[in-house]
Amino acid sequence: MSMKETTEPARPVTAGIDWSSTDNVVCVVDGDGVPVERVTVALDKAGIARLVRVLRRWQPSGVGIERPDGPVVDALFAAGLTVYVIPPAQVKALRQRYGSAGNKDDRFDAYVLADTVRTDRCRLTPLQRDQPATTALRQLCRTRKDLQAHHLAVTNQLRAHLALALPAAVDLFSELDSPISRQFLTRFATQDVVDRLTVKSLAGWLVKVRYSGRTDPTVLHQRLTDAPRGATGTHGTALAGITRAYLATMAVLTAQIAILEQQIDDALQQHPDRVIFAALPRVATLRAARLIGEIGDARGRFPTPTSLACLAGMTPSTRRSGKSDIVSFRWAVDKQLRDAVHDFAGDSRKANPWAADLYDKARARGCDHPHAVRILGRAWIDIIWKCWTTNTPYQPAKHRTLQHHLHQHQHQDQQTGG
Repeated sequence: MSMKETTEPARPVTAGIDWSSTDNVVCVVDGDGVPVERVTVALDKAGIARLVRVLRRWQPSGVGIERPDGPVVDALFAAGLTVYVIPPAQVKALRQRYGSAGNKDDRFDAYVLADTVRTDRCRLTPLQRDQPATTALRQLCRTRKDLQAHHLAVTNQLRAHLALALPAAVDLFSELDSPISRQFLTRFATQDVVDRLTVKSLAGWLVKVRYSGRTDPTVLHQRLTDAPRGATGTHGTALAGITRAYLATMAVLTAQIAILEQQIDDALQQHPDRVIFAALPRVATLRAARLIGEIGDARGRFPTPTSLACLAGMTPSTRRSGKSDIVSFRWAVDKQLRDAVHDFAGDSRKANPWAADLYDKARARGCDHPHAVRILGRAWIDIIWKCWTTNTPYQPAKHRTLQHHLHQHQHQDQQTGG
Protein backbone atom coordinates (compact mmCIF):
# COMPACT_ATOMS: atom_id res chain seq x y z
CA MET A 1 0.00 0.00 0.00
CA SER A 2 1.40 3.30 -1.03
CA MET A 3 1.62 6.17 1.39
CA LYS A 4 0.31 9.54 0.32
CA GLU A 5 2.78 12.28 0.66
CA THR A 6 1.72 14.85 3.20
CA THR A 7 3.15 18.31 3.58
CA GLU A 8 2.87 20.37 6.73
CA PRO A 9 1.44 23.82 5.97
CA ALA A 10 3.98 26.57 6.31
CA ARG A 11 3.62 28.50 9.52
CA PRO A 12 3.32 32.26 9.08
CA VAL A 13 6.24 34.55 9.69
CA THR A 14 6.15 37.32 12.29
CA ALA A 15 8.07 40.56 12.69
CA GLY A 16 9.27 42.87 15.42
CA ILE A 17 10.32 46.52 15.31
CA ASP A 18 12.52 48.22 17.89
CA TRP A 19 12.77 51.94 17.39
CA SER A 20 14.82 54.74 18.82
CA SER A 21 14.98 58.46 18.22
CA THR A 22 17.15 58.01 15.12
CA ASP A 23 16.39 54.66 13.50
CA ASN A 24 14.28 51.48 13.49
CA VAL A 25 15.41 47.87 13.54
CA VAL A 26 13.03 45.35 12.01
CA CYS A 27 13.47 41.60 12.44
CA VAL A 28 11.45 38.96 10.58
CA VAL A 29 11.37 35.38 11.91
CA ASP A 30 9.92 32.25 10.31
CA GLY A 31 7.47 29.81 11.88
CA ASP A 32 10.30 28.16 13.85
CA GLY A 33 11.59 31.43 15.29
CA VAL A 34 14.63 31.60 13.02
CA PRO A 35 15.49 35.14 11.84
CA VAL A 36 15.15 35.41 8.08
CA GLU A 37 15.87 39.12 7.69
CA ARG A 38 17.12 42.02 9.79
CA VAL A 39 17.10 45.58 8.55
CA THR A 40 18.01 48.91 10.16
CA VAL A 41 16.33 51.94 8.61
CA ALA A 42 16.40 55.63 9.36
CA LEU A 43 13.49 57.27 11.15
CA ASP A 44 12.48 59.40 8.19
CA LYS A 45 10.06 59.16 5.29
CA ALA A 46 12.40 57.10 3.11
CA GLY A 47 13.38 54.79 5.98
CA ILE A 48 9.78 54.10 6.98
CA ALA A 49 8.88 53.42 3.34
CA ARG A 50 11.73 50.89 3.13
CA LEU A 51 10.56 49.24 6.37
CA VAL A 52 7.07 48.83 4.93
CA ARG A 53 8.48 47.34 1.69
CA VAL A 54 10.39 44.71 3.69
CA LEU A 55 7.31 43.74 5.66
CA ARG A 56 5.09 43.62 2.58
CA ARG A 57 7.53 41.26 0.93
CA TRP A 58 7.31 38.82 3.84
CA GLN A 59 3.62 39.43 4.68
CA PRO A 60 3.98 38.70 8.44
CA SER A 61 0.90 37.59 10.31
CA GLY A 62 1.69 40.09 13.08
CA VAL A 63 4.17 42.82 13.96
CA GLY A 64 5.33 43.44 17.54
CA ILE A 65 6.26 46.94 18.63
CA GLU A 66 6.75 48.71 21.97
CA ARG A 67 4.84 51.95 21.29
CA PRO A 68 1.22 52.28 20.22
CA ASP A 69 1.55 55.53 18.29
CA GLY A 70 3.76 57.50 15.96
CA PRO A 71 4.59 57.55 12.23
CA VAL A 72 5.77 53.93 12.15
CA VAL A 73 2.50 52.64 13.59
CA ASP A 74 0.56 54.84 11.15
CA ALA A 75 2.54 53.35 8.25
CA LEU A 76 1.94 49.78 9.48
CA PHE A 77 -1.81 50.37 9.63
CA ALA A 78 -1.79 51.97 6.19
CA ALA A 79 -0.07 48.82 4.89
CA GLY A 80 -2.84 46.66 6.36
CA LEU A 81 -0.59 44.88 8.88
CA THR A 82 -1.72 43.56 12.27
CA VAL A 83 0.14 45.30 15.09
CA TYR A 84 0.67 44.05 18.66
CA VAL A 85 1.91 46.38 21.39
CA ILE A 86 4.36 44.78 23.83
CA PRO A 87 5.33 47.32 26.54
CA PRO A 88 9.05 47.92 27.24
CA ALA A 89 8.75 46.44 30.74
CA GLN A 90 7.52 43.17 29.27
CA VAL A 91 10.28 43.16 26.66
CA LYS A 92 12.82 43.60 29.44
CA ALA A 93 11.41 40.56 31.25
CA LEU A 94 11.16 38.54 28.03
CA ARG A 95 14.88 38.94 27.35
CA GLN A 96 15.56 36.43 30.13
CA ARG A 97 13.64 33.81 28.15
CA TYR A 98 16.43 33.77 25.57
CA GLY A 99 19.31 33.64 28.05
CA SER A 100 20.21 37.29 27.60
CA ALA A 101 22.18 39.09 30.26
CA GLY A 102 19.42 41.68 30.22
CA ASN A 103 21.36 44.37 28.39
CA LYS A 104 19.45 46.56 25.96
CA ASP A 105 20.25 45.83 22.31
CA ASP A 106 18.03 47.10 19.50
CA ARG A 107 18.67 44.17 17.15
CA PHE A 108 18.03 41.63 19.88
CA ASP A 109 14.92 43.44 21.11
CA ALA A 110 13.50 43.43 17.58
CA TYR A 111 13.97 39.64 17.55
CA VAL A 112 12.34 39.29 20.98
CA LEU A 113 9.34 41.27 19.77
CA ALA A 114 9.00 39.17 16.62
CA ASP A 115 9.37 35.84 18.41
CA THR A 116 6.97 36.86 21.19
CA VAL A 117 4.29 37.54 18.59
CA ARG A 118 5.00 34.06 17.18
CA THR A 119 4.76 32.23 20.52
CA ASP A 120 2.40 34.37 22.64
CA ARG A 121 -0.09 35.65 20.09
CA CYS A 122 -3.01 34.22 22.10
CA ARG A 123 -2.05 36.45 25.05
CA LEU A 124 -1.73 39.61 22.96
CA THR A 125 -4.44 41.98 21.80
CA PRO A 126 -4.13 43.47 18.32
CA LEU A 127 -3.79 47.23 18.31
CA GLN A 128 -6.86 48.96 16.95
CA ARG A 129 -7.35 52.47 15.67
CA ASP A 130 -9.79 54.75 17.41
CA GLN A 131 -13.23 54.93 15.86
CA PRO A 132 -14.15 58.12 13.93
CA ALA A 133 -16.51 59.17 16.73
CA THR A 134 -13.63 59.14 19.23
CA THR A 135 -11.27 60.93 16.87
CA ALA A 136 -13.88 63.63 16.27
CA LEU A 137 -14.46 64.04 20.02
CA ARG A 138 -10.71 64.41 20.57
CA GLN A 139 -10.43 67.07 17.86
CA LEU A 140 -13.42 68.99 19.22
CA CYS A 141 -11.99 69.03 22.75
CA ARG A 142 -8.51 70.06 21.59
CA THR A 143 -9.89 72.84 19.42
CA ARG A 144 -11.96 74.14 22.34
CA LYS A 145 -8.86 74.10 24.52
CA ASP A 146 -6.91 76.04 21.86
CA LEU A 147 -9.65 78.66 21.59
CA GLN A 148 -9.71 78.98 25.38
CA ALA A 149 -5.98 79.69 25.28
CA HIS A 150 -6.58 82.39 22.65
CA HIS A 151 -9.40 83.81 24.79
CA LEU A 152 -7.09 83.97 27.82
CA ALA A 153 -4.40 85.68 25.75
CA VAL A 154 -6.84 88.33 24.49
CA THR A 155 -8.14 88.87 28.04
CA ASN A 156 -4.60 89.45 29.27
CA GLN A 157 -3.96 91.86 26.40
CA LEU A 158 -7.14 93.74 27.28
CA ARG A 159 -6.09 93.92 30.93
CA ALA A 160 -2.72 95.38 29.97
CA HIS A 161 -4.41 97.87 27.64
CA LEU A 162 -6.92 98.99 30.29
CA ALA A 163 -4.09 99.66 32.74
CA LEU A 164 -3.48 102.76 30.60
CA ALA A 165 -6.87 103.39 29.02
CA LEU A 166 -9.28 102.79 31.93
CA PRO A 167 -7.72 101.29 35.09
CA ALA A 168 -11.01 101.54 36.99
CA ALA A 169 -12.54 98.76 34.86
CA VAL A 170 -9.82 96.17 35.49
CA ASP A 171 -10.89 95.09 38.98
CA LEU A 172 -14.40 96.50 39.03
CA PHE A 173 -16.01 93.05 38.81
CA SER A 174 -14.66 89.64 39.80
CA GLU A 175 -13.53 88.65 36.29
CA LEU A 176 -12.48 90.90 33.44
CA ASP A 177 -13.86 88.48 30.83
CA SER A 178 -17.25 88.09 32.55
CA PRO A 179 -20.37 89.21 30.67
CA ILE A 180 -20.98 92.08 33.09
CA SER A 181 -17.42 93.39 32.62
CA ARG A 182 -17.76 93.26 28.84
CA GLN A 183 -21.12 95.04 29.02
CA PHE A 184 -19.65 97.77 31.26
CA LEU A 185 -16.72 98.36 28.90
CA THR A 186 -19.06 98.51 25.93
CA ARG A 187 -21.26 101.15 27.59
CA PHE A 188 -18.61 103.08 29.55
CA ALA A 189 -15.52 102.89 27.36
CA THR A 190 -13.65 106.05 28.43
CA GLN A 191 -12.67 107.83 31.62
CA ASP A 192 -14.78 110.81 30.59
CA VAL A 193 -17.94 108.68 30.48
CA VAL A 194 -17.10 106.97 33.77
CA ASP A 195 -16.64 110.35 35.44
CA ARG A 196 -20.27 111.20 34.73
CA LEU A 197 -21.53 108.12 36.58
CA THR A 198 -23.29 108.56 39.92
CA VAL A 199 -24.31 105.88 42.37
CA LYS A 200 -27.91 106.25 41.21
CA SER A 201 -27.14 106.05 37.48
CA LEU A 202 -24.82 103.11 38.02
CA ALA A 203 -27.49 101.30 40.05
CA GLY A 204 -30.06 101.93 37.32
CA TRP A 205 -27.75 100.55 34.64
CA LEU A 206 -27.04 97.43 36.72
CA VAL A 207 -30.77 96.78 37.03
CA LYS A 208 -31.21 97.30 33.29
CA VAL A 209 -28.55 94.71 32.38
CA ARG A 210 -29.85 92.34 35.11
CA TYR A 211 -26.66 92.30 37.11
CA SER A 212 -26.77 89.23 39.34
CA GLY A 213 -23.74 89.98 41.48
CA ARG A 214 -23.99 90.70 45.17
CA THR A 215 -21.79 93.79 45.26
CA ASP A 216 -23.69 96.92 46.20
CA PRO A 217 -23.69 99.74 43.60
CA THR A 218 -22.24 102.06 46.22
CA VAL A 219 -19.21 99.77 46.59
CA LEU A 220 -18.77 99.51 42.83
CA HIS A 221 -18.96 103.28 42.44
CA GLN A 222 -16.38 103.72 45.18
CA ARG A 223 -14.05 101.38 43.27
CA LEU A 224 -14.43 103.57 40.20
CA THR A 225 -13.67 106.68 42.25
CA ASP A 226 -10.64 105.23 44.04
CA ALA A 227 -8.98 103.75 40.94
CA PRO A 228 -6.25 105.61 39.04
CA ARG A 229 -7.60 107.78 36.25
CA GLY A 230 -7.37 106.67 32.64
CA ALA A 231 -6.91 108.53 29.40
CA THR A 232 -9.30 111.39 28.67
CA GLY A 233 -10.24 113.54 25.69
CA THR A 234 -9.24 112.51 22.19
CA HIS A 235 -6.58 110.17 23.58
CA GLY A 236 -9.20 108.34 25.62
CA THR A 237 -11.51 108.12 22.61
CA ALA A 238 -8.73 106.58 20.51
CA LEU A 239 -7.91 104.03 23.18
CA ALA A 240 -11.62 103.17 23.47
CA GLY A 241 -11.44 101.96 19.86
CA ILE A 242 -8.75 99.49 20.89
CA THR A 243 -10.90 98.38 23.81
CA ARG A 244 -13.78 97.68 21.44
CA ALA A 245 -11.49 95.65 19.17
CA TYR A 246 -10.48 93.43 22.05
CA LEU A 247 -14.10 93.07 23.18
CA ALA A 248 -15.18 92.07 19.67
CA THR A 249 -12.44 89.44 19.50
CA MET A 250 -13.44 88.07 22.89
CA ALA A 251 -17.09 87.94 21.80
CA VAL A 252 -16.23 85.89 18.71
CA LEU A 253 -14.08 83.48 20.70
CA THR A 254 -16.73 83.13 23.41
CA ALA A 255 -19.39 82.36 20.80
CA GLN A 256 -17.25 79.77 19.01
CA ILE A 257 -16.30 78.09 22.28
CA ALA A 258 -20.00 77.82 23.14
CA ILE A 259 -20.73 76.25 19.74
CA LEU A 260 -17.93 73.72 20.22
CA GLU A 261 -19.19 72.86 23.70
CA GLN A 262 -22.61 72.08 22.26
CA GLN A 263 -21.01 69.89 19.60
CA ILE A 264 -18.97 68.13 22.27
CA ASP A 265 -22.10 67.49 24.31
CA ASP A 266 -23.92 66.07 21.28
CA ALA A 267 -20.97 63.85 20.34
CA LEU A 268 -20.55 62.61 23.91
CA GLN A 269 -24.21 61.64 24.24
CA GLN A 270 -23.81 59.31 21.25
CA HIS A 271 -20.46 57.82 22.27
CA PRO A 272 -20.60 54.21 23.54
CA ASP A 273 -17.97 54.86 26.24
CA ARG A 274 -19.87 57.78 27.80
CA VAL A 275 -21.38 55.68 30.62
CA ILE A 276 -17.93 54.43 31.64
CA PHE A 277 -16.38 57.85 32.16
CA ALA A 278 -19.48 59.80 33.20
CA ALA A 279 -19.66 57.74 36.40
CA LEU A 280 -16.28 59.03 37.66
CA PRO A 281 -16.38 61.68 40.43
CA ARG A 282 -16.50 65.35 39.42
CA VAL A 283 -16.75 64.42 35.74
CA ALA A 284 -19.17 66.53 33.74
CA THR A 285 -19.57 66.69 29.97
CA LEU A 286 -16.31 68.38 29.01
CA ARG A 287 -14.11 66.39 31.39
CA ALA A 288 -15.63 63.05 30.31
CA ALA A 289 -15.24 64.02 26.65
CA ARG A 290 -11.56 64.89 27.14
CA LEU A 291 -10.81 61.61 28.90
CA ILE A 292 -12.54 59.59 26.20
CA GLY A 293 -10.90 61.54 23.40
CA GLU A 294 -7.36 61.35 24.79
CA ILE A 295 -7.47 57.74 26.04
CA GLY A 296 -9.35 56.60 22.93
CA ASP A 297 -11.46 53.51 22.39
CA ALA A 298 -8.81 51.12 21.01
CA ARG A 299 -8.37 48.76 23.98
CA GLY A 300 -5.28 47.13 22.53
CA ARG A 301 -3.42 50.42 22.64
CA PHE A 302 -2.81 50.05 26.37
CA PRO A 303 -2.32 46.36 27.29
CA THR A 304 -1.55 47.27 30.91
CA PRO A 305 -2.50 50.18 33.18
CA THR A 306 1.20 50.99 33.47
CA SER A 307 1.44 51.59 29.73
CA LEU A 308 -1.41 54.10 30.00
CA ALA A 309 0.13 55.72 33.09
CA CYS A 310 3.50 56.14 31.36
CA LEU A 311 2.03 57.79 28.28
CA ALA A 312 -0.02 60.07 30.55
CA GLY A 313 3.07 61.08 32.53
CA MET A 314 1.66 59.79 35.82
CA THR A 315 4.77 57.72 36.60
CA PRO A 316 8.32 59.01 37.15
CA SER A 317 11.17 58.22 34.78
CA THR A 318 13.76 55.94 36.41
CA ARG A 319 17.26 55.56 35.02
CA ARG A 320 19.61 53.00 36.51
CA SER A 321 23.36 53.11 36.11
CA GLY A 322 25.52 50.88 38.25
CA LYS A 323 24.37 51.20 41.84
CA SER A 324 22.58 54.51 41.38
CA ASP A 325 18.92 55.09 40.58
CA ILE A 326 17.89 58.46 39.18
CA VAL A 327 14.19 59.24 39.41
CA SER A 328 12.98 62.30 37.51
CA PHE A 329 9.91 63.89 35.98
CA ARG A 330 8.73 62.06 32.85
CA TRP A 331 8.93 64.47 29.91
CA ALA A 332 8.34 62.08 26.98
CA VAL A 333 4.58 61.83 27.34
CA ASP A 334 1.35 62.63 25.52
CA LYS A 335 0.86 66.14 26.93
CA GLN A 336 -2.83 66.28 25.98
CA LEU A 337 -3.49 62.98 27.76
CA ARG A 338 -1.46 64.10 30.78
CA ASP A 339 -3.43 67.33 31.02
CA ALA A 340 -6.77 65.48 30.83
CA VAL A 341 -5.83 62.98 33.55
CA HIS A 342 -4.22 65.66 35.74
CA ASP A 343 -7.33 67.85 35.47
CA PHE A 344 -9.62 64.98 36.47
CA ALA A 345 -7.43 63.66 39.29
CA GLY A 346 -6.87 67.08 40.84
CA ASP A 347 -10.60 67.75 41.08
CA SER A 348 -11.67 64.22 42.07
CA ARG A 349 -10.39 64.74 45.62
CA LYS A 350 -13.20 67.23 46.20
CA ALA A 351 -15.85 64.51 45.81
CA ASN A 352 -14.11 61.23 46.66
CA PRO A 353 -12.82 60.64 50.24
CA TRP A 354 -10.32 57.99 49.08
CA ALA A 355 -8.86 60.40 46.52
CA ALA A 356 -8.70 63.19 49.11
CA ASP A 357 -6.92 60.92 51.59
CA LEU A 358 -4.38 59.76 48.99
CA TYR A 359 -3.67 63.35 48.00
CA ASP A 360 -3.37 64.54 51.61
CA LYS A 361 -0.93 61.73 52.47
CA ALA A 362 1.24 62.66 49.49
CA ARG A 363 1.27 66.28 50.60
CA ALA A 364 2.14 65.23 54.14
CA ARG A 365 5.19 63.38 52.77
CA GLY A 366 6.43 66.65 51.31
CA CYS A 367 5.12 66.37 47.74
CA ASP A 368 4.08 69.62 46.10
CA HIS A 369 0.62 69.93 44.56
CA PRO A 370 1.48 68.77 40.99
CA HIS A 371 3.42 65.76 42.33
CA ALA A 372 0.58 64.80 44.68
CA VAL A 373 -1.92 65.03 41.82
CA ARG A 374 0.29 62.78 39.66
CA ILE A 375 0.36 60.20 42.47
CA LEU A 376 -3.42 60.39 42.66
CA GLY A 377 -3.67 60.24 38.87
CA ARG A 378 -1.58 57.07 38.81
CA ALA A 379 -3.96 55.44 41.28
CA TRP A 380 -6.99 56.54 39.27
CA ILE A 381 -5.51 55.15 36.05
CA ASP A 382 -5.57 51.63 37.53
CA ILE A 383 -9.31 52.08 38.12
CA ILE A 384 -10.01 53.79 34.81
CA TRP A 385 -8.08 51.15 32.85
CA LYS A 386 -10.04 48.35 34.54
CA CYS A 387 -13.38 50.04 33.84
CA TRP A 388 -12.30 50.89 30.29
CA THR A 389 -11.13 47.39 29.37
CA THR A 390 -14.18 45.68 30.90
CA ASN A 391 -16.72 48.27 29.70
CA THR A 392 -17.88 48.76 33.29
CA PRO A 393 -18.85 52.15 34.78
CA TYR A 394 -17.07 53.21 37.96
CA GLN A 395 -19.10 52.10 40.98
CA PRO A 396 -18.05 53.60 44.35
CA ALA A 397 -19.83 50.78 46.20
CA LYS A 398 -17.44 48.27 44.58
CA HIS A 399 -14.31 50.39 45.05
CA ARG A 400 -12.76 48.39 47.89
CA THR A 401 -10.18 50.91 49.03
CA LEU A 402 -12.81 53.65 49.07
CA GLN A 403 -15.21 51.52 51.09
CA HIS A 404 -12.41 50.52 53.48
CA HIS A 405 -11.59 54.20 53.97
CA LEU A 406 -15.25 55.06 54.61
CA HIS A 407 -15.74 52.19 57.07
CA GLN A 408 -12.54 53.09 58.88
CA HIS A 409 -13.69 56.67 59.40
CA GLN A 410 -17.15 55.51 60.40
CA HIS A 411 -15.62 53.23 63.03
CA GLN A 412 -13.46 56.09 64.32
CA ASP A 413 -16.50 58.37 64.55
CA GLN A 414 -18.37 55.71 66.53
CA GLN A 415 -15.49 55.32 68.97
CA THR A 416 -15.23 59.07 69.54
CA GLY A 417 -18.99 59.46 69.72
CA GLY A 418 -19.02 61.72 66.64
